[in-house]
Amino acid sequence: MKYQFAICDDRAEDSRLIARLAAQWGGIANAEIELESFPSAEAFLFRYQEKKDFDVLLLDIEMAGMDGVELAKTIRRDNDAVQIIFVTGYADYIAQGYEVAALHYLMKPVKPEKFFEVLSRAVSRLARNEPFLTLELPGETLRVPLPEIRYLDVRQNYVTVHAKGDYTVKRPLAELEASLDRRFYRLGRSCIVNLTYIRRAAKQEVELTSGERLPLPRGQYEKLNRAIISQI
Repeated sequence: MKYQFAICDDRAEDSRLIARLAAQWGGIANAEIELESFPSAEAFLFRYQEKKDFDVLLLDIEMAGMDGVELAKTIRRDNDAVQIIFVTGYADYIAQGYEVAALHYLMKPVKPEKFFEVLSRAVSRLARNEPFLTLELPGETLRVPLPEIRYLDVRQNYVTVHAKGDYTVKRPLAELEASLDRRFYRLGRSCIVNLTYIRRAAKQEVELTSGERLPLPRGQYEKLNRAIISQI
């Protein structure tokens, strides 16, 4: 299995040690690791804005400029999937770790056995996480968890994915549909809806829990209701 790791630590010697331990764990776990190191939160964010593809972030807290807690909060605004592991010499921030759903809080100097155990837990959690839809947007790659997607619709040659934000890509709807699961239902040629967001289905429209209304094509009412019942 292949994983994308990031280390964010302003102490170069600590960053190198963590990288060596991560490589050792990869050998033990028979996992392929691609690892990038960043000397500051700002350097990490510059890379992250282009491609949000990290699986595990090993993050120091006390750094010059933006600290690790603020970086984690920034990431969590649009990414619940990445496994954040704080690696720090300070025990004063444990409560903030809970706020950003950090997987663990490792104290420096890091003990290899504990480090390996935490990484194994991280990849185990990744395996259990909900699948996501990968979107190539201008200047960045974004992974949108499927449970966050309310619906997808087509306008001309563009598909907009409506989730925490609205993301528009130039791809066929059928191509994106292949990456979705059974909770999604195709209303017609131009719209796919997440059944779990449907509040009410009428003859001519569907109302979502967000208050949005989608037109329901002729002949879809009974089929849609059967699809909703199958989800219960």
